[in-house]
Amino acid sequence: MISVSDALAIISQYRPVFGTKTLPLRALSGRINANPITARLTQPPFDSSAMDGYAVKVADVGSAGAKLNIIGEAPAGAPFDGTIKTGEAVRIFTGSLVPKGADHVIIQEHVTRSDNQITVNTPSLLARNIRKAGQDFALDDTLIPAGTRLDWRHIALIAAANIAEIEVIKTPNVAILSNGNELKDPGSAISKGQIVNSNPYALAALIESWGGVATILPVANDSVESITKRITQSSEADIILPVGGASVGDHDHMKPAFSGAGLDLKFSKIAVKPGKPTWFGTLGKQRVLGLPGNPASALVCAHLFLKPLMGVSTGETRSAKLLSPLTASGPRETYARGRVDDGEITLFPKQDSALISPFPEANALIQIPTNAGPWKAGETLNYIAL
Repeated sequence: MISVSDALAIISQYRPVFGTKTLPLRALSGRINANPITARLTQPPFDSSAMDGYAVKVADVGSAGAKLNIIGEAPAGAPFDGTIKTGEAVRIFTGSLVPKGADHVIIQEHVTRSDNQITVNTPSLLARNIRKAGQDFALDDTLIPAGTRLDWRHIALIAAANIAEIEVIKTPNVAILSNGNELKDPGSAISKGQIVNSNPYALAALIESWGGVATILPVANDSVESITKRITQSSEADIILPVGGASVGDHDHMKPAFSGAGLDLKFSKIAVKPGKPTWFGTLGKQRVLGLPGNPASALVCAHLFLKPLMGVSTGETRSAKLLSPLTASGPRETYARGRVDDGEITLFPKQDSALISPFPEANALIQIPTNAGPWKAGETLNYIAL
């Protein structure tokens, strides 16, 4: 049985290579960029007006009553070609290129126009209302590091940098394999001794929220032959995710079936609670991460181990204060369901590995280290945000 940190190190070492593909802007949401994104232009590309008004020399508009002659107009996309001299102004609009000689835009509400002349009503003492070229970013600036999961904020930046398409990491394909004669699909008639097979649907939703493609395989019955058939059907998957059948009972056939298919087992148990039976290995180019059948164990361990195996960061580990005391911990690193609000941790009283009902209210997995504590209210623990 290995530690959580050792398990993560092995998973990192054997993370699959998914390859890359080029996608246009409209297809980038939720994808991960394969390379750093660098700007192909300077933004703004020129000194531009931040307001509708008149481009002037600030020295000419420092007193009320000053009069300036309008010598032209500079609408967006049609710059004024001349140079502004003392006592002159050019009508300008938001986003227009600021003409040569101007160092200030006086807003239209601060002047009165009469024919081709303006009179200053509200003086300006400082040069303002000009967006300088490059104040957002410059040509060849690195805007987004490689490995970023892209959302609307990144896409806005990519588009503004004059980039129409980028190279992204291909979407991981994960095949979910459940095993058990007692398992029935949701909506089935449930007989005595049978249970609803809820795990694949929750796991598929997680996989898709992390940018993967999930395939739910038909449930394998309790035999090596049935599981082997499902393994064969998963030949196109990058990751196979067996769920259940990983203990040492007479009807736990998952590991023997994968072993017979050629699995190179890297570890078989983790000192984690919930989720001790979690296992991992390689099957040629495929990766196999076995999760326990208990729902809480499967979902917690998916966050801890499947997410990084897919190449997605589990996020920054944060800390918060306990609202209530906590007893000393045991030899397994625990990830308890709970809530963190305003920097304070509420641990849920129900932590059984078979329970699903705590998840809708949970927004964090609280990390409880091994053989430590007890903790008083107000002491801190780390957590992973859900």
